[in-house]
Amino acid sequence: MILSETYTLSNGVAIPKLGLGTWMIEDGDVAQVVRGAIEMGYRHIDTAQAYANENGVGQGVRTSGVARDELFVTTKLDAGIKSFAEAKAAIDGSLQTLGLDHIDLMLIHSPQPWADFRKGEHFFEGNLEAWRAMEEAYGAGKLRSIGVSNFEKPDLDNLIDNGSVAPMVNQILAHVSNTPFDLIDYTKSKGILVEAYSPVAHGKILDSADIAPLAAKYGVSIAQLCIRYCLQLGMLPLPKSGNLDHIRANAAVDFAISDEDMAVLKNVERIKDYGDASVFPVYAG
Repeated sequence: MILSETYTLSNGVAIPKLGLGTWMIEDGDVAQVVRGAIEMGYRHIDTAQAYANENGVGQGVRTSGVARDELFVTTKLDAGIKSFAEAKAAIDGSLQTLGLDHIDLMLIHSPQPWADFRKGEHFFEGNLEAWRAMEEAYGAGKLRSIGVSNFEKPDLDNLIDNGSVAPMVNQILAHVSNTPFDLIDYTKSKGILVEAYSPVAHGKILDSADIAPLAAKYGVSIAQLCIRYCLQLGMLPLPKSGNLDHIRANAAVDFAISDEDMAVLKNVERIKDYGDASVFPVYAG
């Protein structure tokens, strides 16, 4: 069963192969969602400072009835933090807000502050400053592993070439119809695990007439097919849902897509409209 399977990060830490995304779940609602997912067998919960729900996520983890060392909690450093002092304070802030004595994985949420996302500036120095704070917290045992999100090749190289610890994870937008194969291959070549957020394209892939026949062929939903696609590419999908029925279905992906059908899925026409998510820089195109 996928919920009991793990990848191994470059530092030897085991990370569950499927995680629960919590973006856009209100802080007051997320604890119940997290507890429900853990009860189903989920062991990997993903949040971020920018989601403004770390408090609820931490509450859900602490009250789940499952031992802390059996759970894997990820959070992300706010994208606007590009100095050592701010990053150091924010790491301690996340620990306090989550109510946990350690975080299993912390990521720099974006190489650029959101207002400057993909506008040409890489913020190399600022990212190194934030990275040094994360390296320090990693060395102190506050963070079990460290990585990045939305980083492209130059951003990764900056940390690999100039940092003391290489990133262990790069969490990126990746799904059927929008799979950045070159970045995925490069990231993997550096021994960095690729996590796929929005593996169901913020729900917009569910309208795809191209994918429906393939899902029917395997007797699964489009969402399940898309999550399995990410797994077969060696990525770690993080489907987000606040609906417990959907959360349960998202973990029912113990089937195999044939090589022929994977080739079809790799060439599905790209989604151009992410609906209400299009206001966010990562979906803006």
